Amino acid sequence: MQGKGFIKFMAILLGIVCLYSLSFNIITYNVEKKAKEFAKGDEAKEKAYLDSMATEKVYPVLGLTYQQVKGKEINLGLDLKGGMNVTMEISLAELTKSLAGNTSDDNFNKALSNAQTQMNAGGKDFIALFVSEYEKLVPNGKLVDFFANQDNTAQLKANASNNEVKSYLSKEANSAIDRSFIILRSRIDGFGVVSPNMQKQEGSNRIFIEMPGIQDKERVRKLLQGSAELQFWQVYQSQEVYPVLDNINKTLATTLKDTVAKTAAADTTVKGGKLAGLTKGATTKPADTSADAKTAEAQKANPLFAVLQLPVGLDANGQQQFIPGPVVGNALQKDTAKVNNYLSKPEIKSLIPTSMKFMWGLKPRTGTKVFELYAIKVASLDGRPDLSGDAVANARDGFDQNNNPDVTMFMTSEGAAKWKKMTAEAAADPNNKKAIAIVLDNTVYSAPTVQNEIPNGVSSITGSFTKEDTKDLANVLKAGKLPAPAKIVSDFVVGPSLGQQAIDSGLVSFVLAFVVILAFMAFYYNKAGWVANIALVINVFFIMGILAAFGAVLTLPGIAGIVLTIGLSVDANILIFERVREELALGKSTNVAIREGFKHAMSSILDANITVFILGVILFVFGSGPVQGFATTLCVGIITSLFAAVLISRLIFESMMDKKSNITFDNSITRNAFKNLAFNFVGRRKWYYIISAVIIALGVVFYVKNDGLHLGVDFKGGRTYMVKFDKQLNTEEVSKALSANFEGEEALVKTIGTDNSLKITTPYHITDQAPDADKVVENALRKGLDGLGAKYTIESSQKVTPTIASDIIYSAYGAVLFSCIVMFIYILVRFKKWQYGLGAVIALFHDVLLVLSFYTILDGVLPFPLEIGQDFIAAILTVMGYTMTETVIVFDRIRERLAEAGKEDMYGEERNKLINFALNSTLSRTILTSLSVFFVLIVIFIFGGDSIRGFIFALLIGRIIGTYSSLCISTPIVIDLSNDDKAKK
Repeated sequence: MQGKGFIKFMAILLGIVCLYSLSFNIITYNVEKKAKEFAKGDEAKEKAYLDSMATEKVYPVLGLTYQQVKGKEINLGLDLKGGMNVTMEISLAELTKSLAGNTSDDNFNKALSNAQTQMNAGGKDFIALFVSEYEKLVPNGKLVDFFANQDNTAQLKANASNNEVKSYLSKEANSAIDRSFIILRSRIDGFGVVSPNMQKQEGSNRIFIEMPGIQDKERVRKLLQGSAELQFWQVYQSQEVYPVLDNINKTLATTLKDTVAKTAAADTTVKGGKLAGLTKGATTKPADTSADAKTAEAQKANPLFAVLQLPVGLDANGQQQFIPGPVVGNALQKDTAKVNNYLSKPEIKSLIPTSMKFMWGLKPRTGTKVFELYAIKVASLDGRPDLSGDAVANARDGFDQNNNPDVTMFMTSEGAAKWKKMTAEAAADPNNKKAIAIVLDNTVYSAPTVQNEIPNGVSSITGSFTKEDTKDLANVLKAGKLPAPAKIVSDFVVGPSLGQQAIDSGLVSFVLAFVVILAFMAFYYNKAGWVANIALVINVFFIMGILAAFGAVLTLPGIAGIVLTIGLSVDANILIFERVREELALGKSTNVAIREGFKHAMSSILDANITVFILGVILFVFGSGPVQGFATTLCVGIITSLFAAVLISRLIFESMMDKKSNITFDNSITRNAFKNLAFNFVGRRKWYYIISAVIIALGVVFYVKNDGLHLGVDFKGGRTYMVKFDKQLNTEEVSKALSANFEGEEALVKTIGTDNSLKITTPYHITDQAPDADKVVENALRKGLDGLGAKYTIESSQKVTPTIASDIIYSAYGAVLFSCIVMFIYILVRFKKWQYGLGAVIALFHDVLLVLSFYTILDGVLPFPLEIGQDFIAAILTVMGYTMTETVIVFDRIRERLAEAGKEDMYGEERNKLINFALNSTLSRTILTSLSVFFVLIVIFIFGGDSIRGFIFALLIGRIIGTYSSLCISTPIVIDLSNDDKAKK
């Protein structure tokens, strides 16, 4: 074997990388275990313990904190781990006012306010409420006067009635919600969330979002609520603003009187370093605020400057002076609210020029809790910025020349011209270069001093940024401005949908299944089986390590990809071992048989794995959600399987041969298994066609009888209820009890925040348009909850749209169809016959139809639901992978046989014999591979819990159908596709 040293080096290197990646899970597990032991069931204490560990170094070797280690561990999806649950509300009041050109009409704004009040009280249609309120205030008023303009003449005529205006506004509102949905999803994708769920709540201006594995609520809030109102403003210098601030300080001192002394003494500390005479009598160091009369007197004299420190320093003569620049004040984080309160007082607002407004910086100064205050210069009469975010064409995060995170902006041609003029003005005076504030959502992200004119529209935003800051900023700018402000009206930390008990039973079932497959390989192949087992264990270790290194999120569809990968890994070893047994049967020595077995099996292994890898890549590129999760683990698994099952197992065999060990590939029971098989698959192919046609026909009948497929909440939506109980309940038991009352429909139950708060979603009566449909469902819900033996309160309810958006479904369809075309082309190139490629693709569609048929026929018969949801997509993809693998291996044996005969093809009875030979000679591999994976699935099916039983059932019948299809459909059908060739011959 050539390159043994390189393979050993790569194996060791990959092992170290995987061990490093998985070590973070071990560290976080230990920290969280200690937190649980410390808290003894008290969630608040556990959270406090983990918060206290956030900046503690828990990985001494690498010097990493718990927070850093937590961010590097392998993540579980929302279905396995939980995450964050957010409800966003799009402000239709702001949208309506914007469409009216931000009118200052009192009646218009009063109508908006009244409509919003009614919405908060439970109203449904904001636009209808607004129009009604306006007509009450102005009975003969025409709304068209506010909304008609040159830009919307096609949608709104100048003489339009109020009803027509209402229709126009409703369309604009729906469009705004749809655009907000797209932009929010773009932001979430950029945030790095894998498989997020997003729903537009029917009949409302709210969007529901679930993000697996996300716990940083503040960062999510900032990311989702930002309207991306990017603005570029000129700013005042510190010395220009001092007179205004001094006037404010004196006015506050006069108006607050004794209240300032009491409040300031309790809540603030005096900051020193002010200009001489400004803080007369004030201490320049933080004072003891308990009962210091002098401090109270000083704060009474200077209430603003007690919490806002001016930017002053010493000049060359030791005299205090203002530090040049755009920062006009500094305040501790805890004091910013007090400064805001002072500046918002009516008597103070009148002192601030209309050309000036104050804004805080994004983050505190590095290593402190001090925030910087800026004074923005409003140069236009309408209060608009000098340049807005509309001028930005694109943005990307990166690093500047000093390797500090930054964002590079590319402006439109119109924006570049304005930017050129703006920067030229700021840099005009070489002795007093001005700054330009870059503002996002009324927060100053950066205020760099402009050194030179920027003529080409390419600029860099720099500041005290982390990599996450610049990534979020670039993502928000690229995603665009929300058509209306969005706010979070509720957010929860969501528990796993499967429940901890179901997760534990699922993990136990996977371990048992893995043990079963190891035992099977050891039993059937004797010592060689143990070599395969070592390779399989290494393979799973590599898969998990690489997924952790990539920061992948593991979901149920991802686990389906791992199950398929285990099958591929075992399949590669079975292919090799069966070829070795064939060589041994010819009387060759063990050493020669092993080398020949690896040599002859390699072509089949590569073709099978490359074909499925192509499927995985296409699904990853074009798919999304569960499809992408499946594709990720599949592609990683194929690469590791080839390395472990082929190269590492070969190394082990070479080592055993060098040591002259006795290597056996069978035992007395398995030695003669599958010998001298001669099934006439080709002769009976029409019977197989009939069997498949009958099953598909029955599926159609039951499809009509059952009014279509049994779609889950993922596809057809449902009603969601937030229910709080007086004690903790098992989510699976609640689901069972409710499903019985929902006439067998699914009840998806998740923990919300605490273990005794549950979110219950069901598609029961979702298509019922009757006025009392909501009441019918709620009555069924209460009936089911009453039988649980616990007191409960239904805290909220809502009707939701399907989880899987139509574009995601269409992308899945497109991915599958495109992958079929590419696989057809690959098989055509490899095997030089279009019939082979078409036969394989027909088999794929045949398998999908059979699985769907079994779902419709058996739904309601089996003691668990057979619903078409997100996980079903992964099951179908797994079936496609198995079928393609087995079909390609049979084709490979046909090609090998033709090469031995020195022919390009065979025809007539000779072709029939050739195909039967290929199918029978690979039958042992087909059955053994199917059995090994079947063992895995059957153990998971039995021990894995009710929550994943339907999912595993899809994989089980898919495995059976895939085996049947590869033997009885995909290869025999080549005969019927080649009839023209036979007649021509």
